Amino acid sequence: MKLIPVIMSGGVGSRLWPVSRVSHSKPFIPLPDGENLIQKTFTRACGLSNVEEVLTVTNRELFFKTEDEYQQSSALPCAQSFILEPFGRNTAAAVATAALHLESIYGTNAQILVLAADHLIKDQPAFAEAVLKAQTLAAEGLLVTFGIQPESPETGFGYIEADREAPLPGGMRVNRFVEKPDLATAKSYLESGNYYWNSGMFCFSVGTIIEEFERHAPEVIDSVRTVLEQSRISESEQHRSLKLDAKSFATVPDISIDYALMERSERVVTVPCDIGWSDIGSWTAMSDLTDADENGNRFEGEVMSHESKGNYVQSKNRLAALVGVDDLIVVDTPDAFLVAHKDKAQDVKHIVSRLKQNGHDAHLHHQTVHRPWGTYTTLEEGERFKMKRISVKPGASLSLQMHHHRSEHWIVVSGMARIINNDKELLLSTNESTYIPAGHKHRLENPGVIELVMIEVQSGDYLGEDDIIRFEDKYGRAGQ
Repeated sequence: MKLIPVIMSGGVGSRLWPVSRVSHSKPFIPLPDGENLIQKTFTRACGLSNVEEVLTVTNRELFFKTEDEYQQSSALPCAQSFILEPFGRNTAAAVATAALHLESIYGTNAQILVLAADHLIKDQPAFAEAVLKAQTLAAEGLLVTFGIQPESPETGFGYIEADREAPLPGGMRVNRFVEKPDLATAKSYLESGNYYWNSGMFCFSVGTIIEEFERHAPEVIDSVRTVLEQSRISESEQHRSLKLDAKSFATVPDISIDYALMERSERVVTVPCDIGWSDIGSWTAMSDLTDADENGNRFEGEVMSHESKGNYVQSKNRLAALVGVDDLIVVDTPDAFLVAHKDKAQDVKHIVSRLKQNGHDAHLHHQTVHRPWGTYTTLEEGERFKMKRISVKPGASLSLQMHHHRSEHWIVVSGMARIINNDKELLLSTNESTYIPAGHKHRLENPGVIELVMIEVQSGDYLGEDDIIRFEDKYGRAGQ
């Protein structure tokens, strides 16, 4: 039976701020071993038997970043395809879109394995065994969830109540889904033995999931069909991508797959599994990936400690020091700094909410921002000026563009730059520079085989990133 893993990569991971942000979200955070969660998920999916293609559903702004991460992963070769959302519309929309898209390619008998991009699974053989059990049940027309054997009375997860009186080969019928409980209720679930953590992973055939959408959430599947009629597919040697139409996608109900379908369907079963699963849902969960010292401290980066116990510190850019403090979370990034008590790790999301309400960019971007062509880092800014470090990948180029309100001075630090400045074409090398007046059409390209690094000095009345008109762009952003 053909199996297509579908990786859903849409969550921000607000509890992991200030490292996780909208443009550099939880799946892209490097773990202590150097890999990030989306690379691990892609590798895990490609490692399953008979998997030839992995489909990723993500925001179109994260497409090139995701593609770069896959190319750097340790995965076995397998085809990549993408569904690119203009904005998030929750998991029911993502699953319905994937199902209809795959139906048009492989038919109704193909099976879908839904995976979250930001979960960690340490036991690959146990995971592969659970998937085989799920495939057997999915072939019988069932919707399969993966229930994680609970290790503690966790209040941060939803639960699945399984019916032990209705066993199936490799699984059990699901009685109900339960929201995140309080501590007393979570303890009773743990003691009962028939409750499992809801992992958010699923397996079903294309035909079954479409039938169940039509029965229980027709408004979702019908609106997604309309979206697909208005959307376009592009193919290259590296991947196939489906770019969803923004106007029609806005009409799709914003609802989770649990609410839309799983809690309503009578065909839901669970495969209990112990696979070393974690959703890395807070800084306390992230800290568990780092070994503790003799005082229970866990450090990433250069940290000095005196009479301090049970702390987690991530400070990769500068020296951090602790004196006489216990049970703290300390996370330092170039433009934001977090200090929280471990007991309040879940409440970091409230800071992110405040940042959104205040219109503060610290919930959106890091000081270094990733683009399809490379990165830029804001070094300093003030009234009427901004300085950036720009890094362009070999063979990459920025769009042909123009600014109304700012001029730019470019200085090459290393590498070679090909520059269009109105009707002139320049080739600049190290220590050479050029000036781009406001209103000039211009483009920057790296024609070399090594990284191009430049310093850009902007000056003008308005220096916002939205002061840009794109005329041509190899990454499809012209006119946006």
